[in-house]
Amino acid sequence: MAIRFLRLVSVLAVATTLQAPGALAQSANQDPLSTASILHDSDIPVLGNPKGDVTIVEYFDYRCPYCKKVSPVLQKLISEDRGLRLVFKDWPVFGDVSIYAARLVFAAKYQNKYTEAHEALITAQEKLTEANVQSMLTQAGVDVPRAQLDLETHRKEIDAVLARNHEQAMALGFQGTPGFIIGKFRVPGAMDEKNFRQAIAESRAAAKKK
Repeated sequence: MAIRFLRLVSVLAVATTLQAPGALAQSANQDPLSTASILHDSDIPVLGNPKGDVTIVEYFDYRCPYCKKVSPVLQKLISEDRGLRLVFKDWPVFGDVSIYAARLVFAAKYQNKYTEAHEALITAQEKLTEANVQSMLTQAGVDVPRAQLDLETHRKEIDAVLARNHEQAMALGFQGTPGFIIGKFRVPGAMDEKNFRQAIAESRAAAKKK
């Protein structure tokens, strides 16, 4: 039975430039709206099972209260369902501090601390500023001076990722954060655990019909 109340919309119907699965080997830079770029952007770290049968992509902002609320749900899902891939796509829509946070967390990947940096900011309850972003990342084990240097060194690549994320979110019709892709379905807005599980099951069922 379809999850009508979730308004699951086929990605293929929303972003008509999405390519067939055979395009997954292409570089994300070739077409930011391709399946490869949306589900398998090689520049973005993957949490959960890198070879999972269902991918969840979240377009989020570190200052978004709904993103923070759904974060523990996503962590629980990937800890219990070994078939999930989780891809976080920074879409900083809440201003300059959000952009700064997105850039610095992404720069932490160059010291293999992306997950720790992401978790530190997405779980933070206090209002983010550039100063406390740095202190939170330091407490999470990130070498902030090195991250700042990596940010300057890789600014072009980092900003290109953020630009791709923005272009995708707009093309997919998201009007704010969070926005999700679950398998091949678009889900705007936050959901509770029950609805996430139902959407995942629908995605698996749809894949089996092919």
